[in-house]
Amino acid sequence: MANETNAPVETENKMGTMPVNRLLVTMALPMMISMLVQALYNVVDSIFVSRISEDALTAVSMAYPMQNLLIGLASGLAVGMNALVSRALGEKKQDTANQMAMHGVFLGACGYLIFLILGLTIARRFFVVQGASAAIADYGHDYLSVVLCMSFGLYVEIIFERMLQSTGKTLYTMFTQGIGAIFNIIFDPILIFGLFGAPKLGIAGAAWATVLGQILAGCLALIFNTKVNKELQLDFRKFRPELKAIGQILYIGVPSVLMVAIGSIMTFSVNRILVVFSSTAVAVFGVYFKLQSFAFMPIFGLNNGMVPIIAYNYGAVKPERMIKTLKLAIFYATCIMVIACIIFQTLPEQLLLLFSASDEMLSIGIPALRILSVCFLVAGANVVISSFFQAVGNGVYSMLMSLFRQLVFLVPLAYLFSKSGNVNMVWLAWPIAEVAAVACNIIFMYRINRNILRPLKKEASERKTQIS
Repeated sequence: MANETNAPVETENKMGTMPVNRLLVTMALPMMISMLVQALYNVVDSIFVSRISEDALTAVSMAYPMQNLLIGLASGLAVGMNALVSRALGEKKQDTANQMAMHGVFLGACGYLIFLILGLTIARRFFVVQGASAAIADYGHDYLSVVLCMSFGLYVEIIFERMLQSTGKTLYTMFTQGIGAIFNIIFDPILIFGLFGAPKLGIAGAAWATVLGQILAGCLALIFNTKVNKELQLDFRKFRPELKAIGQILYIGVPSVLMVAIGSIMTFSVNRILVVFSSTAVAVFGVYFKLQSFAFMPIFGLNNGMVPIIAYNYGAVKPERMIKTLKLAIFYATCIMVIACIIFQTLPEQLLLLFSASDEMLSIGIPALRILSVCFLVAGANVVISSFFQAVGNGVYSMLMSLFRQLVFLVPLAYLFSKSGNVNMVWLAWPIAEVAAVACNIIFMYRINRNILRPLKKEASERKTQIS
């Protein structure tokens, strides 16, 4: 750790000097590739599980809300840490950046303890309350208990990857996530089916492949931070948790966690709505979430590259670079989503057959994928704008947008449409809710422009005048 409080960083970080388009592509592309690999192993995971039985596939689908909440807490804490570290570096406050990074590690350890307790206590009950059959609940317990109790690898991976991202070293996160995902893909069939002399673990094998891949990725991220991330110096020998630093991270990160919690509540609620029709409808919904990750995960990677750029330039009082980064990110995200929408509209049967879809699953799934994918056309921009709010320290707006979209509009609409007795009507809730989210984002962006961007432009102009 530096000896002097807020010691200046000697050289300007590339996030304040490199041309914006090249900077965004340089930082985001490795993370988009690694996120695509992550999406691939999520899908491969379910493809192998579907070979066990449709009940096993349904169990993995029903596990998604809790698994999503697990990842969301880790990511939310990391988002708060990431934004504050990048802003401190932009302000040339080295010691503050170091302290925020160490507090991020501390909060990650606390997050793991929460899910360890949940894994030991409620893993099976979680499926029962969703209306699962005894067979599905048994499969779910075997899968979810391992994922939760061994989630320390996920927390190490996400926290230390965000440290690399906060200093612009996103290439290394491509290696950590990619190697972890490849490990998962290779060991999924080995541990599920007992290949090459390995024990035949069934659905628990999928969980073990996942957590071992996360542990491997976490170890690599830790090593990279120790060896190559010289812009942060972590010294835990003198570390003491400070309520102010914890509060700052939580102020930015908790809205992100609540956004994910809202998504988990939505998924949990929709599962309960769909199980009235059939467990196959729940499986279709789970398959959709796996498949749509191919569209959304690259955008999350794009956001992970965008957030430190915007946060750094916010701290450095460079609003033009912030706005240009946002516009480019929206453009790239929209292009990705249009391509994804075309694929879902033209190849729904082929996508479902990857999961050994039965005739019943095809009859429900083909119209479902076509209807659900319509929301892609505006979802990309919504996700990017939400991350922009977090980068400038207004994560509450992101949370409110997610709340309106998923709980105020989507779940009530899905419930009302389900009363028609036609499961296809339920899927219409998604495009309607996404349009409602656009309206929320327009209102919030107006407030951000008035309260943050305009004053920042004025300050930047005054600085230029003083220099000249």
